[in-house]
Amino acid sequence: MIALDANGADAGPATVAEGGRLAGGGVLLFGPAAALGADAVDAPEAIGAGEEPARAVRNRPGASIVQAARAVGDGRAQALVSAGPTGAALAASVLNVKRLRGVHRPAIAALVPVPGHPTLLLDAGANAEVRPEHLVQFGHMGAAFMSAVHAVERPRVALLSMGEEAAKGTPDVVEAHARLANGTLNFVGNVEGGDLTCGAADVVVTDGFTGNVALKVMEGTAKTVVGAVRDAVRSSAVSSLGGLLIRRRVGALREQLDPNAVGGAILLGLRAPVVVAHGASSAEGVANAVRLARRAVDERMVERTAAALEAGGAMRSVPAASVASRHE
Repeated sequence: MIALDANGADAGPATVAEGGRLAGGGVLLFGPAAALGADAVDAPEAIGAGEEPARAVRNRPGASIVQAARAVGDGRAQALVSAGPTGAALAASVLNVKRLRGVHRPAIAALVPVPGHPTLLLDAGANAEVRPEHLVQFGHMGAAFMSAVHAVERPRVALLSMGEEAAKGTPDVVEAHARLANGTLNFVGNVEGGDLTCGAADVVVTDGFTGNVALKVMEGTAKTVVGAVRDAVRSSAVSSLGGLLIRRRVGALREQLDPNAVGGAILLGLRAPVVVAHGASSAEGVANAVRLARRAVDERMVERTAAALEAGGAMRSVPAASVASRHE
């Protein structure tokens, strides 16, 4: 069962509900029952993007994202999907779903929409400032996700920096490089910003501030390029004729670059999968987010992440990871 928060998406609760229907059965919908019908758990209250997430989540237990996260925490659902504000989803998940034991901080992992070379970027916004041990854990969590959900064998893990040399970057990045190089991951070293779109690694690790900026720049660039190609094709009769010849290939490229096709970012380091869909998601985009969450459950992503962290010696100072108890 996937808990689906119907509030917060740009297109409104009805579009989110339609996405849940498109994804098939096994969806527990939280939103305004007056608009969505008797199948929804009545939760008309939403947490807005302008609110302080942690305070709002604690003070408003009836909000849809809080109720949906609580359903995962108490075992009524196995994963959570929301197209609402990322901060609210993160705060509600940390409070109710909780972190894996031994994980310092959850990270937002976003699959960069690069044709032919899917690359997981994390952290993409959860932690503006991180320490070396956080970056190491991000590497293990990202590798486990790519292995479990995308069947990538021994994912190549890289560290985003200002140069390929091991000594480039901030002191924390340099120390993280040394730890990753001496660890058990398939670490391929530092990559620069221009390498994010060329398939240089399967997992790229960075802090949340840098990752979020990089992701938004890539999304904006992709949108601009697709628009420029469309405008060029329509600029003259001859160009339009040529456009007809390449329409199918350009359409396929546009679909690969569309954030709706990815489904959403996933919060790694929690005791259950949590997927944050793009706020501008269509119904099909929401459906893809639900499918991503379902695939993470089916492939035992959380359990495999815990095992990978422990095997790699990347756990915080606790006896062992726990994924069984969500009530601690």
